[in-house]
Amino acid sequence: MGAYLLEWLSLFFRWFHVIAGVAWIGASFYFVWLDLSLRKPPQWKTDKGISGDLWAVHGGGFYEIAKYKLEPEEMPKTLHWFKWEAYTTWLTGAAMMSIVYYANATAYLIDPSKVPFTSIGAIATSLLFLFGSYFIYEVIVRSHLGKNAFIFSTLIFILLVIASWGSYQLFSDRASFIHIGAILGTVMVGNVFFGIMPAQRALVDCVRRGEKPGKEVAELALQAKNRSLMNNYFTLPLIFTMISNHYPMMYAHEKGWLVLVFVGIITATARHYFNQKHLGHKKPRYLVIPAVLTVLLIIWMRPEPIEPLPAMPATASVAPTTTDSTPTATSATTGSNTDTVANANNSSNSNATNSANNRISTDAATAKVIPVSASADDAMMDVVHTRCSTCHAVQPTQQGFAAPPAGIILQTPEDLKIHKAKIVTAVQTGYMPLGNITQLTDAERQKLVAYASSL
Repeated sequence: MGAYLLEWLSLFFRWFHVIAGVAWIGASFYFVWLDLSLRKPPQWKTDKGISGDLWAVHGGGFYEIAKYKLEPEEMPKTLHWFKWEAYTTWLTGAAMMSIVYYANATAYLIDPSKVPFTSIGAIATSLLFLFGSYFIYEVIVRSHLGKNAFIFSTLIFILLVIASWGSYQLFSDRASFIHIGAILGTVMVGNVFFGIMPAQRALVDCVRRGEKPGKEVAELALQAKNRSLMNNYFTLPLIFTMISNHYPMMYAHEKGWLVLVFVGIITATARHYFNQKHLGHKKPRYLVIPAVLTVLLIIWMRPEPIEPLPAMPATASVAPTTTDSTPTATSATTGSNTDTVANANNSSNSNATNSANNRISTDAATAKVIPVSASADDAMMDVVHTRCSTCHAVQPTQQGFAAPPAGIILQTPEDLKIHKAKIVTAVQTGYMPLGNITQLTDAERQKLVAYASSL
């Protein structure tokens, strides 16, 4: 019952997380585009304190958008703040993290081959990893290093590379990607809460009091600008990590942390191209570089070709020869031997009779040949039942699973044949078993991939 309720909670928070994330990312993209697309206004607007304007058409109407250098002529009665998109995304993401990775830590968070955590130990390490990383970020952004955009960005990139490597030493492959995504999301929402919003409040307070913003407000604004820039470049890597659980070939790669670094560079560079484009600078090299890196990543990550398992006939042992001339009644060979006996008994030649009886004895021994080793099907199904069917059964026995993942049931060779394409991909990439909770060995993994490929 507990697993069933967790499934519903996961569904509920996943959808809220997606909706909030789309709203936040959409607003972020819109305002970045808006800021970079503003053009010099006519003089009469400049005289009113407007630094840039933009005309747009959408939904059958024209829109006029203006940005003030500092404050408007009159403070509007209704002022829209863009913050809850960010807060809701983080809160629903934290709920998802708790439901999926903490409530089912043994299945999703822990990889015993890396660190044999207890559930409590893994959760505590996860929280320390996440908030420790964010604390380091805050120290840097609030220091004098945070005032230089280039140095600040370079330091954060180096720290994220270290975090990517570190997460792979501690957690399951799938959880490693999610942890980097959680760090990015926490940094982004922290930028909103601790940097961008305080700067905006300080500016609005000055305008309401009719005061000119001083040095303190200017410093807050500069810090907010750098934080906003960081959020801008984090957006695409964050989206990738949010959906990464659908791509086991990425996170289950033996150098998955390095794959994540490459993806971060590719997506951030593509984001830089669009930033430059909105400024009116056409620099196609910032699209060519990610394209080339993507091709190189595909080549580097290509899996080894699968060799189908050769046919494995059952082996047999020969029973010791016996002087008993009575054949086994249930053997087809025995039936043939019985005819031989009848023909021999009809002969008056005693030597022929003795010869026939000798043949009977030998054939009877052959009739008692029985298989003593399991067939390939039986051997592989033993592996499947031990390593896979605990989750992929009509009634899963693995704790935390109320139903078979993705509705896939693996209990017979016919089941394996139906789902063989998914099995080959999931097992070959290391995606299954989740966190290798059932301890599928490398040898078993190779044999299972070869067997499924040959079905």
